[in-house]
Amino acid sequence: MPITLVEHGPAVSHPLDDALGRALAASRLVSAAPEAGRPGHWQIRAKGKVGVATVTAPAGGAVTVWIRPKVPIARLLFLLGYALNPRGWRDEDVALDTDDELLPVMARLFERQAERVLRQGLLRGYRIAEETSTLVRGRIREADQLRRHHGRLVPVEIVHDEYTSDITENRLLLTATERLLRLSHGVPADVRGGLLRLRTRLAGIAPIKRGHEPLVWRLNRLNARYQHALRLAEIVLDGCSVEQRPGGVTVSGFLFDMYKVFEDFVTIALREALPGDGHCELQSNQHLDERREIRMIPDLVHHAVDGTPLAVADAKYKVERPKGYPDADLYQMLAYCTALNLRDGHLIYAKGNAPHAAHRVRHARITIHQHTLELNQPAADLLTEIQALAQRLVPG
Repeated sequence: MPITLVEHGPAVSHPLDDALGRALAASRLVSAAPEAGRPGHWQIRAKGKVGVATVTAPAGGAVTVWIRPKVPIARLLFLLGYALNPRGWRDEDVALDTDDELLPVMARLFERQAERVLRQGLLRGYRIAEETSTLVRGRIREADQLRRHHGRLVPVEIVHDEYTSDITENRLLLTATERLLRLSHGVPADVRGGLLRLRTRLAGIAPIKRGHEPLVWRLNRLNARYQHALRLAEIVLDGCSVEQRPGGVTVSGFLFDMYKVFEDFVTIALREALPGDGHCELQSNQHLDERREIRMIPDLVHHAVDGTPLAVADAKYKVERPKGYPDADLYQMLAYCTALNLRDGHLIYAKGNAPHAAHRVRHARITIHQHTLELNQPAADLLTEIQALAQRLVPG
């Protein structure tokens, strides 16, 4: 029987044998501990991940866990898509039938978009091909020719441009299709049938192997009709994973870390909203001390044209302390401001149980601002809040 949880919701009691309970605890997917006074039951609580995953114990046996996000599914997909491409993503791109679970919605959305573009035929393009041949076309790879064939005239190691459908865009669509088909839990039967038809249309395309560097595509007039399907394919590939945990525990499924989703959205949206003069560094590599031994990585640093830091911000998904903001976040931001010689620092939270606050640090002339964003509001209003926040970071 699957376990259903709500992100950061209350713990649930669930009957599990000890081996599966220990596997869940080792998975780092949820918090799991034996329930006091109830042998064979475990208290299980979701942490920061959302989606669905199957946890397999080393000696066999598995349990599937569904974790629902606190924000609506459409909002979560907007946050994911906006971080990939703020200029091309719209809220209506994720308008679907209501569903509480992320994987069925994502699978249906991807299948619809991919089927729509492939109905018009496969995109073709040029790619660089390296091969061993008896004929010369393109140019000879001289170093490979000498190393492999020791001066013989044939065969020939060549490199040439090939016009083919086996290009990055189609490889991304095929790989996302295959990853979704491997998720036996959660993909509705009608969507699975559509995915199988997509795989047939993409026959002859090479999938991307696990562990390889992700393929990069750039929007142009030729692949414009593919763009929404490709954004969704990237989200699918980001969420699908198979991971090994200590002790032989395996976690496979479709999962997103809400801390990272929120951080990526906030930093990308702020970068887009900040003034065009100057530049932003995301995950900026900084140091606290003059000998550059103590490393710090603020989520966003905005610089003037000459490189002078103008603003620093850190995104924090959840207020963990019951009665306000965590003190450790304040100390961290104080270190950022001191090292960057800034009088203001900004911490940005998903709206929780604490209002906006500003703290002026004694003897330091530094003020640390704590802001909140309401994720449940319409996308346009959320971006308006981001715009107002950008004005506070770098006043006009």
